[in-house]
Amino acid sequence: MSVTEGPRGRHRARAERAAVDKFERRRSEIADSALVTLAANGYANTGLRDIAQNSDFSHGVVHYYFSDKLDLMQHCIRQYKQDCVRQYDGILESATTPDELREGFAVAMAATLREESTLHRMWYDLRNQSMFTTELVEVIKEIDLLLEQMIWRVVTRYAELAESSPLVEPTVAYSLYDGLFLRALIDFLAGDREALAFLRRECAALLPRLCP
Repeated sequence: MSVTEGPRGRHRARAERAAVDKFERRRSEIADSALVTLAANGYANTGLRDIAQNSDFSHGVVHYYFSDKLDLMQHCIRQYKQDCVRQYDGILESATTPDELREGFAVAMAATLREESTLHRMWYDLRNQSMFTTELVEVIKEIDLLLEQMIWRVVTRYAELAESSPLVEPTVAYSLYDGLFLRALIDFLAGDREALAFLRRECAALLPRLCP
């Protein structure tokens, strides 16, 4: 039996996994705390010191867990969007008719616009910034694909419930919903309270057009 296969080796392996898990948990905690500052100020106007000043973590701690602002920003937006995508899983699982899915999805889209508008603004800010900051390109592509897959799950589940087939490709479906959401977000942030009703109405109306 080798050293790594014995009790001492197994203990060392568990300790190493626990250390990695603790490190990642702390990174997630800092990212959650940083989201508020990043969402309020935007990418260009936020540094690690600003994040530390508006959190329970010192500048030294933030810098220990993240090499720079870009590292933290990538972690933040990846973590936030993964959480967003998971919110729709319950809708997909519980809907038993096309109308239930269509309405549930539309309500959820309007709700996230209302409750998390500054966080969504941060996402679009970062996506635009990726055209100038090459280091952001890969994480933006990763998250765009994650969102595209989420939208496609909604579309294909609706088609299944409606006994139809999608008329478009996944990228087109995502682009249509993304365009609706961005238009509503811009209007909502400008003070147009009708933007919520617009988004809910148009999100619900789009599904039957994609899967007639």
